[in-house]
Amino acid sequence: MSSLAFATNLRRLLWLRVVMMAALALASIVATRAFDIALPTIEVASAIGLMLVVNLFSWLRLWRQARIHELELLTQLLLDIALLTWLFYVTGGYSNPFVWMYLLPLSVAAVALPWRYTWLIAALVIAAYSLLMFWYEPLTIHSAVHHGASYHEHDQGFSLHLLGMWGGFVVSAIVIAFFVERMGRNLREYDKLLAESREKLLASERMLALGTLATGAAHELGTPLSTMAVITQELVQEHQHDPGLSSSLTLLRKQIDRCKEILSSITASAGMMRSEAASSMPADAFIGQVTERWQEMRPSTPIKVDIQLPQPCPLIVADLALGQALTNLINNAADASPHGISLSARVEQNMLIIDIHDQGSFPSADRLALMGRPFHSTKQDAGGLGLGIFLAKSVLEKFDGEVAFTPRQPQGTLTRVRIPLKNLQLKPTP
Repeated sequence: MSSLAFATNLRRLLWLRVVMMAALALASIVATRAFDIALPTIEVASAIGLMLVVNLFSWLRLWRQARIHELELLTQLLLDIALLTWLFYVTGGYSNPFVWMYLLPLSVAAVALPWRYTWLIAALVIAAYSLLMFWYEPLTIHSAVHHGASYHEHDQGFSLHLLGMWGGFVVSAIVIAFFVERMGRNLREYDKLLAESREKLLASERMLALGTLATGAAHELGTPLSTMAVITQELVQEHQHDPGLSSSLTLLRKQIDRCKEILSSITASAGMMRSEAASSMPADAFIGQVTERWQEMRPSTPIKVDIQLPQPCPLIVADLALGQALTNLINNAADASPHGISLSARVEQNMLIIDIHDQGSFPSADRLALMGRPFHSTKQDAGGLGLGIFLAKSVLEKFDGEVAFTPRQPQGTLTRVRIPLKNLQLKPTP
């Protein structure tokens, strides 16, 4: 639960404490004036005054927007129990008609705190109520003082009634601690799921915006790439007598063709989450195809591929987006380690695991926190846009997969991709 949620619950506790103070003050006045009961005025006033001090201190913290933690809320509830116990001790113990107020801090704990704190509060209020059955200062009525009688003394029927009140209180405390705590836990889980759904909706909106932008860019880049392809082809023919220049122009032509192929795949898959008509292929062939295409794009960075998949190799969907996600992660590793990287693939517990090793420096905690956020690049010096890892994570989430970054010894980063094999299988069309 967030600090804001604890602050909201503390504010509610303060209002509840105001109601308790008002009820106790009014009951004290009625008891002394209407029923002629001798109350220890100083003790009662002191207990209510301490509640007021706690409230004022808490209001000051809320006004200053201090961070509120669950331990602070627990401490406030423990103070309430202690003050109520002292107040009931000097005002008749378990015969005090307001002893039910023990249930108020328990109700707050059941809704706002974890179960272990809820049961701690439940145990304390039951113990306090039980001790008040044996140790307390009985109340006296002024009219009965001359007869030497104390309040509720020699009344066996009333004692039986008080014993029944105690039993009812114990049962009520256990019910609140068990059922209300579970209701509060469900509400907190619902809030957490709602927050996660909002985050996923925001990520989907970003993906939609990026998809629209990518489709428009692919359409606009098609013409200049075609022009470059024609010119490079003419230059290759004109400089056939120069092997060095001809080789460079041929490589440039291949890179242009690769760019055109990427743009064509973007245009063809625009707006498609996952093609139902996609073909399937062995996992080792799919990974090999991705690494080969990547090597063609970046021939200057060597990559060592080690695929150890079971035979016969499981078939997976040849998803273009998944291939691009792996390419983005390989690019990220190559940017950190341009002298060489390695990639391995295996299956463990029905999970396809792809490890990408680089020899670069592991990102700092601040940069690691930014990885995966759109337009928050950890390679701003190199002109990064911060979209590669974000898009890779978004695609992997579609397959219930995940990516994690851990440091290697003595240097480097391990990028691990985990995807359930069952989610990579091609679903038959109905």
